[in-house]
Amino acid sequence: MEAKNLWRFLVLPIGVLLFLLLTWFHLPNKGALDCNLYSGWCTSKNRFYSSSQANQIKKPSFSSYNNQHHESEIPQHPLDPLTIQEFNRVRTILSTHPLFKSSSKYTLNSIVLEEPDKKLVLKWKKGDAPLPRKASVVAVVKGVSHVLTVDLETGLVTDYEYSVSGYPTMTVEDMVGVLEVPLKSIEFNRSITKRGVKLADLECLPISSGWYGTQVEENRRLIKVQCYSKEGTVNFYMRPIEGVTALVDMDRKEVVTISDNGENIPVANGINTDYRYSIQKLNGELRLLNPISLEQPKGPSFTVEGHLVKWANWEFHVRPDPRAGTIISEVKVRDPDTSELRNVMYKGFTSELFVPYMDPTEGWYFKTYMDAGEYGFGLQAMPLDPLNDCPRNAYYMDAVFASSDGTPYLQPNMICIFERYAGDIAWRHAECPITDLKVTEVRPKVTLVVRMAAAVANYDYIVDWEFQTDGLIRSKVGLSGILMVKGTTYENMDQVPNQEYLYGTLLSENIIGVIHDHFITYYLDMDVDGSDNSFVKVKLKKQETSPGESPRKSYLKAVRKVAKTEKDAQIKLKLYDPSEFHVVNPLKKTRVGNPVGYKLVPGATAATLLDPEDPPQKRAAFTKNQIWVTPYNKSEQWAGGLFVYQSQGDDTLQVWSNRDRSIENKDIVLWYTVGFHHIPCQEDYPIMPTVSSSFDLKPVNFFERNPILRVPPNFQDDLPVCKAHDSA
Repeated sequence: MEAKNLWRFLVLPIGVLLFLLLTWFHLPNKGALDCNLYSGWCTSKNRFYSSSQANQIKKPSFSSYNNQHHESEIPQHPLDPLTIQEFNRVRTILSTHPLFKSSSKYTLNSIVLEEPDKKLVLKWKKGDAPLPRKASVVAVVKGVSHVLTVDLETGLVTDYEYSVSGYPTMTVEDMVGVLEVPLKSIEFNRSITKRGVKLADLECLPISSGWYGTQVEENRRLIKVQCYSKEGTVNFYMRPIEGVTALVDMDRKEVVTISDNGENIPVANGINTDYRYSIQKLNGELRLLNPISLEQPKGPSFTVEGHLVKWANWEFHVRPDPRAGTIISEVKVRDPDTSELRNVMYKGFTSELFVPYMDPTEGWYFKTYMDAGEYGFGLQAMPLDPLNDCPRNAYYMDAVFASSDGTPYLQPNMICIFERYAGDIAWRHAECPITDLKVTEVRPKVTLVVRMAAAVANYDYIVDWEFQTDGLIRSKVGLSGILMVKGTTYENMDQVPNQEYLYGTLLSENIIGVIHDHFITYYLDMDVDGSDNSFVKVKLKKQETSPGESPRKSYLKAVRKVAKTEKDAQIKLKLYDPSEFHVVNPLKKTRVGNPVGYKLVPGATAATLLDPEDPPQKRAAFTKNQIWVTPYNKSEQWAGGLFVYQSQGDDTLQVWSNRDRSIENKDIVLWYTVGFHHIPCQEDYPIMPTVSSSFDLKPVNFFERNPILRVPPNFQDDLPVCKAHDSA
């Protein structure tokens, strides 16, 4: 009987393998695989790559909006991402390097642009000779991590040693490769089938295992695999096979342990959880609104030259990145009085995302994701949906990334850029009747948005960089997608004993939405009118008046304190200790003598409540404060460290900041964390309405006056004439 069962369980993996082989031989030979044309393999969970080194690729039809010809692309700016030709050049150079010639057991975990020295980039102007092009490569060879710089012109390869814990970001092949491993285990298959789930209905996820200092974790890359049933619904997340977890050795492709502590927990039925429009409209559409769109009869007001964006009084560089998602660089705003383009920020991006779930039980304690450093925030970015993710007249920017053997592939429509008008007001004043002055002056607010959406398994993150004509930059992150839920025996709260804690909310029959946090940490290399800046905390303090000084008893006083060292700038936000946080250039003053600056304006956020010695919190120590300031260091970009996977917290933002280096009148980096505490509710089921938070970078004494004072209002003749609907 055992032999018969074993044969039955092997049929699925063998069939999948045969299908993969057939697909391999029938894929076209291309230098870069188009992930739109092969969308069945190009999901956030699995991609299949051609190994050919030819330079031709076929563009997807919906990505032809912007006429991007990637096969012939040439870098036009020092910060432009690597091109297809450059990826292939990297592969050619590495193929002859002794490190790779001596071993067939290696993966190229990351190939990205090695940015030129910052001082050289700041001096470079259009028309200057191109700066030397180099690639930064992270590779794992025979289980050892290497960081290499490849000079694309000379072919020189430099290998750097990093004596820190952890492993590089997983490749997509890593994630896909572990999913079939548990199916080799009779014990695992038995745990699945005894719950009445067919192996053909399995949908499994690779779950990063974190680090807990156990002996089994030493010198091996481990990952947890948990599975769901997709029978009857595309929303398999709502049908967890609770309690079954396979611990897998990622490199050896073997099961280390199987745990099963949920035998009595049924798989939820998944009824009415399919969120697709084609399914939902069968129950009748919920037509709450008439169609709405922003019309631009003269076209958009922005231009994109390669990766350089020009709009209104702004100019900046945009590039996709496999780890950060979107990187915004060389941000400049034009001064209305001098017409000079002035520096605001050299570089900004999401450095890390930390998502700890608040359930300490066997099947959940390890779910403490570091989405950028473990999975790759940009690797999980899916093509944006025109008209729904982005409005009409949006410009779409593709990404070219590298697979684990270095073959470039296309990620179409990863970023969109568009103008937004939501009826907001840029500034206004109407004179009151008392003065008898008939004055009403209003200016509409139009903004420019750079957007990316990453689907990191169940959760979707929408990341916006929004630019306003008054000099303000707003960064916003939205959370949508699907909750990660836990199976339970309970169908109603009346069944739950008073003393039992569920670690979350009962959302539906046999489904608990587990409480969790989201922390998104931003890297903001501010260069306000130059690189030498200072961080100033402007504290609002209650000042009591002296006896007889005034009928008032107290007032608020603004007290400025310049941060001398890093520890002076480690800040926890407090409602009853209000402050402003300025980045100023002390050597540049306004006409009346104020130092020019920008201020960080925090939005709604959250603070971590975990114990500092809790292993996940030690690894994510960068969430201890909402604000940090460090001196610029090219190697200090990732808040969780260069190697995050199974890291022990020895290379984090907190470690760097605790060195307490000088930051006064230096080239400094500002770090800010957006936080969410998420207690799930039934409205989040079966798919979440978007919840969002943001922060602003706002000019403070940067301009001599309101920079959009001379902007004209809207006039009727300037606007398109639309025929009203008969019923209007």
